[in-house]
Amino acid sequence: MIDFTNETDIKIDLSLCKKIAKEFTKDSIELILTSNNKMQKLNREYRNIDKPTDVLSFPLEKLSNTPIGIIVINIDKVIEKSKELNHSIDDEFALLFLHGLLHIVGYDHQSDSGQMREKEREIILKYSLPKSLIIRSK
Repeated sequence: MIDFTNETDIKIDLSLCKKIAKEFTKDSIELILTSNNKMQKLNREYRNIDKPTDVLSFPLEKLSNTPIGIIVINIDKVIEKSKELNHSIDDEFALLFLHGLLHIVGYDHQSDSGQMREKEREIILKYSLPKSLIIRSK
C-alpha cells in the first residue's frame, strides 16, 4: 500500500508504482511528491548537501502497522528529466519511485556489487520503462 501525499498541483498516476511496490513488499510505504525548495531543505538537513535532488528515501524500522519507509520525489526534477529524455512524467516518476523503493528494501548502488543496478534493469524491462537513474548514469 502506498500512502501518497502530493504537495504539488501535478496529477500523478500511481498504478505502476503500486505494481512495482508489490514486487518487493506487502508493507505500506509513505510517498511524498514535493518541489525543488522542499527537497533542497530535506537534502541539506539529512545529507548535508545544499541543493535539490530528485529522490530521497528513508528506510524505517519495521514495526507493525507502520510504513517500512518514506520516499520523497521532486516534481521539478521529474518534469525536467522527462522533457530532457523525452518520456512521460509518469514514467520518470515511476523510475524515481523504483530507485527509492530499492533503497528502502535494502539495496544500495553505492556499496553493492551491481545488485541494485540489476534489479532496476529487471523491473525496467518487465514494465517497459525507460532507462533509470543508475543505469543511465553508467
